[in-house]
Amino acid sequence: MVVGILQFELLVHGAESLKDKRRVINSVRDRLHREHQVAVAEVASQDLLNVAVMGLAAVGNDGKHLAQVLDRITAELRAWPGAELGLTSR
Repeated sequence: MVVGILQFELLVHGAESLKDKRRVINSVRDRLHREHQVAVAEVASQDLLNVAVMGLAAVGNDGKHLAQVLDRITAELRAWPGAELGLTSR
């Protein structure tokens, strides 16, 4: 069993309330889960309006495939409307 973990920072521009931030976070979480079958959660900076630190986990039996999935997710996050991808770590 191989576990792939990605931690990434989203910079939510224009969020004036936690509700605005939550709308973007929920959209990201739901889409990544639906399209890539990964688990996603906000893991830090919950009280900041414009920054969300997210954790993502994927489990499989092929490390090369998981690396490709994480690469696709990172590219998708870079192009995400409404949020800018900040720091990432794998």
